[in-house]
Amino acid sequence: MAHSLSAKKRVRQNARRKTLNKSRRSQVKTQIKHLETTLGEGNVAVAAEQFRAVAKKLDKVSATSTMHKKTAARKKSRLAKKLNALKTKQVAAPQPKQA
Repeated sequence: MAHSLSAKKRVRQNARRKTLNKSRRSQVKTQIKHLETTLGEGNVAVAAEQFRAVAKKLDKVSATSTMHKKTAARKKSRLAKKLNALKTKQVAAPQPKQA
């Protein structure tokens, strides 16, 4: 148990930061899950928009000390790789034209 005033303040600060960091990580995970669901459905246009939103959120989270910059970069890279694979898959198999 903290006895000094500065130690008590540090406990309060850590608790506040913990809740903020937990919230931010949860938001990132939720957005990533939505993006992966959209990628699974094969909707490239919506997935591209969601990827931009996820990348922006990852950049913001890594700018604070919630997540390491390289962790965010790795996550963005893997998601971009999935998105690009979906794009090339769609280009390789063009949609049949309707008359």
